[in-house]
Amino acid sequence: MNKRNSELITRRAWLAAPLIVPASALGLGKPSPSNRITVGMIGVGRQTVQVNLKQLLAMPDVNVVAVCDVDSWRLERAKAQVEQAYNKTGCRTFRDYKELLADKSIDAVMISTPDHWHVPMSLEAVKAGKDVSCEKPLTRTIAEGRALANAVAKYKRVFRTDSEFRSHDYFHRAIELVRNGYIGKLHTIRTGVPVGDEGCPPQPEMPVPPELDYERWQGPAPRAPYTEKRVHKPKSYERPGWMRNLYYCDGMVTNWGTHLNDLAQWGNGTDRTGPVEVEGRGVYPPADSFWNVLLSFEIQYRYANGVRLYYKIDQPYVRFEGSDGWIHAEYGKALVAEPASILKAELGPNAIRFPLKSDKQDWIDAVKTRGRTLEDAEVGHRTTSMCHLGHIAIQLGKRLEWDPKRERFTNNEAANEYIAKPIHAPKRA
Repeated sequence: MNKRNSELITRRAWLAAPLIVPASALGLGKPSPSNRITVGMIGVGRQTVQVNLKQLLAMPDVNVVAVCDVDSWRLERAKAQVEQAYNKTGCRTFRDYKELLADKSIDAVMISTPDHWHVPMSLEAVKAGKDVSCEKPLTRTIAEGRALANAVAKYKRVFRTDSEFRSHDYFHRAIELVRNGYIGKLHTIRTGVPVGDEGCPPQPEMPVPPELDYERWQGPAPRAPYTEKRVHKPKSYERPGWMRNLYYCDGMVTNWGTHLNDLAQWGNGTDRTGPVEVEGRGVYPPADSFWNVLLSFEIQYRYANGVRLYYKIDQPYVRFEGSDGWIHAEYGKALVAEPASILKAELGPNAIRFPLKSDKQDWIDAVKTRGRTLEDAEVGHRTTSMCHLGHIAIQLGKRLEWDPKRERFTNNEAANEYIAKPIHAPKRA
């Protein structure tokens, strides 16, 4: 991995004594805006301690009261982080997330676990009456996402897919300009994600570290012998190996893909539906590689409105091309447009506008008001699903037709088998 892409992988880290009464006790499950929302953190690895927990601890309307992890070293460090921030003891710790969910003093939970745990934990959380913020990518399968979105609606919970990209002012500005027609009629979208995955030689079985409950860590994934590069480096917050193994994650195609393609869907006005056609190609590591997610890929989508989306490994950007110009928004850089005058446009009083606030504040505000977040379960499901569609098309090497209303492939029954089945191994010729 080159230096630039290494920096991109870690860059998210910088985004960064009132009465304690559970808001659920103040009004039939509807938290009072005048009280702090009590939050439990499920999963306290790298993303939590470097980003999510720091942000929540700094918010005056939040009180983090509990942390949960199957790694006791991480658990104790997260507990210390909370207690230091609040200058007091009392942060509760859990090894079993179900015990945290049973705690009626907790209003809401933030789930920051490996991807294979996202939906199982989120489903149990909403059934337990908790509002949820869950890390992206939200799902391992399309069927998981549909089940989650339906459950959130059924149990009337607030849900936030935790991607901060809708909160970056330059991405937000690009979307408002596109949605208000400043590039004319949109016809093409291009998205890129950084190179971040790689192969790995076969790994030996190792003793499980004493601080790790490996059986609980595996959870719904297939059983496999422990080795460090399957999980994470003990007593460390380095980029974990599970992010490159198809038992637990789909790799970069969904990892950064759910950031940039969420913006693509948002700009296209299709973030509650999806494309109607997809095809792609990609390269997996050699057959003996322990890490086995895609190394590179190029995917093409077509929407019912005629818009084409081209998605590939490159740099993290979204580019919107219309009949009257284009806007290019790259992660961490200033907007570029042609004509440049597009960027000076002032939106009129009747323009389409979206709130600009942090992803965490968006979540907490909705918990208080019982409103809908900017990236709820349906949006998170649809965004992750389009990434899955591309991955499935690469697996099968076919052009696939998709019905976004029925969420079924219409021209390939083999593809439909992947709707409810995670891709656990590359399909090779």
